[in-house]
Amino acid sequence: MAFELVIFDCDGVLVDSEVISCRAHAEILTRYGYAITADQVLVRFLGMSDREARIIIENEIDRRLPDDFEMEVKRATLQRYASDLRAISHVGEAIAALDLPKCVASSGTPEKIRHGLTCVGLHQQFAPNIYSASQVERGKPAPDLFLFAAEQMRTAPERCLVIEDSIPGIKGARAAGMTVLGFHGGSHCPAGHAATLRTAGAAMTFGDMGNCRISSNVALAPAERRPSS
Repeated sequence: MAFELVIFDCDGVLVDSEVISCRAHAEILTRYGYAITADQVLVRFLGMSDREARIIIENEIDRRLPDDFEMEVKRATLQRYASDLRAISHVGEAIAALDLPKCVASSGTPEKIRHGLTCVGLHQQFAPNIYSASQVERGKPAPDLFLFAAEQMRTAPERCLVIEDSIPGIKGARAAGMTVLGFHGGSHCPAGHAATLRTAGAAMTFGDMGNCRISSNVALAPAERRPSS
């Protein structure tokens, strides 16, 4: 398969933000009576939008969270970005080496994505081709966001290569008919995360953006392949 577009997730793939976001999310949820740790947020909601996570939580507690819940989580997260956020190691060089069109498809809000990429100096490498789950009806693991990004970039889904770090992201990309690579080099990724991503459907996995070499016929070195069935 010859690829014509590379679609990057943002959090955990371009910016090392998942730990920061999970701490903010846990802090706000606990404040509203849903006691949860940052590690538990990571395990349960990695890759989901705040909207999707909210629906799950409200169904569990059988009541609505405050109308400005997502705004509070976003505000707490962005406050931490200025001092704590870093780009994924070597990702700038990997992006610069691409010989294919590229875009971002993230579960984050447009403001969060823009702010995060700007903080680490990557925004101009993608703008204006940055797409958010807020632009579609269903977030990951539904395929909507990936299909929307492909449509905006005028590329057939089967010609898209996705780089993701979460199970919902892997499943969403696969449901969209795209090939997906699993990245497990973020600070939030536990031991064994590569195998988890391969089990979810990643065609290959890698943990170092410095070894990322993507062209129309994808190549990664080194890479771990999904076991054949």
